[in-house]
Amino acid sequence: MTKETWKFVNGHDIRGDVRLGLHSDIDADVVLGYPSGRAHLTELNIGPGARIRTGSVIYSGSRIGSNLETGHYVIIREDNQIGNRLRIWNHSIIDYGCRIGSDVKIHDKVYIGQYTVIQDEVFLGAGVTLANNVHPGCPDSAKCVRGPFVNKGAQIGINCTILPKVIIGEYSVIGAGSLVTKDIPPRVVAYGNPAQVICDIEEVKCLTGLREGPYTHIVERI
Repeated sequence: MTKETWKFVNGHDIRGDVRLGLHSDIDADVVLGYPSGRAHLTELNIGPGARIRTGSVIYSGSRIGSNLETGHYVIIREDNQIGNRLRIWNHSIIDYGCRIGSDVKIHDKVYIGQYTVIQDEVFLGAGVTLANNVHPGCPDSAKCVRGPFVNKGAQIGINCTILPKVIIGEYSVIGAGSLVTKDIPPRVVAYGNPAQVICDIEEVKCLTGLREGPYTHIVERI
């Protein structure tokens, strides 16, 4: 279908070639298969069990696994490869060309820049920004655009900004409000502006008394 010949199916705005898995629950005022402007990206695949809420727009040209769940007014652009059980909440944006694993949780008002890689079990707190342009305004900037690489199990606190090409090590924790300007090694806690490594995750103590440490479940399996 062209941009001018979309159709509404059970109140849903379906454009282009959309393949939606069984047992999906889609609110009204959702747009699936919005044209990307790149003619070769015409097919949108969403696995079974999706729950997509009002105002969300998912472009053509992406492949998304099973049990996708969105909040309201989520935008997922084209040319993304996304695993199973993505949870992405209100007003968050995944720009084009990203690779996102399974069991990823993205909170409200998060921006994920183009060509970002996020591995399995990552958490992004509300207001997180993953940048991708090293030199904005440079005539050649489009040639070197690349987002961060967030390794498996990393936890990114509220309102953090991670600069382009930065690597976050697996199971590391980035404290709230941090600006991450350089690579962070695996299994550490880092925070600040710019973010600095403070300690290993096994050194963090639980302040509530509910358990010995908040990350012992990670330490025990790695």
